Amino acid sequence: MSVRVQTEDFDIGVESRALQADSVGGIALFVGTVRGLSSDNGVTAMTLEHYPGMTEGELERIEADAMDRWPLERVTIIHRVGRLLAGEQIVLVATASAHRQAAFDAAQFIMDFLKTDAPFWKAEERDGKTSWVEARDSDTAARDKWHDDSASPSRSGSGD
Repeated sequence: MSVRVQTEDFDIGVESRALQADSVGGIALFVGTVRGLSSDNGVTAMTLEHYPGMTEGELERIEADAMDRWPLERVTIIHRVGRLLAGEQIVLVATASAHRQAAFDAAQFIMDFLKTDAPFWKAEERDGKTSWVEARDSDTAARDKWHDDSASPSRSGSGD
């Protein structure tokens, strides 16, 4: 299990290889990047701020919830902070399990909760102006679907 909040970029290949083990049958990776377009305006950079200690604690809680729901072998969550240019990597969520479906579902679960529950603040730069990014209803809806019991498979749920 690994949760990191950092200014430095990360290497997807290195992080993926760190999750490999004989018991792992599938690794799911999600990498989020700074979109160059938002609301039809060109985003040139994004600045991400966080509350040190509180942010890591919330990411660890989200990770623990995923570990309780799915039979995961390993998890990596890396979230960058500071000023990032369009196209740069922001976040990595990687899950490893004996079964691919558990890895897929857990990675999506972690991202859905990270987007709404982790204390990060984002400001976009576009057209020489900076504006804070507001929470989206679609992110809340994505998170809330996990409260529905049908979206929460049992720990034994394998699939291949």
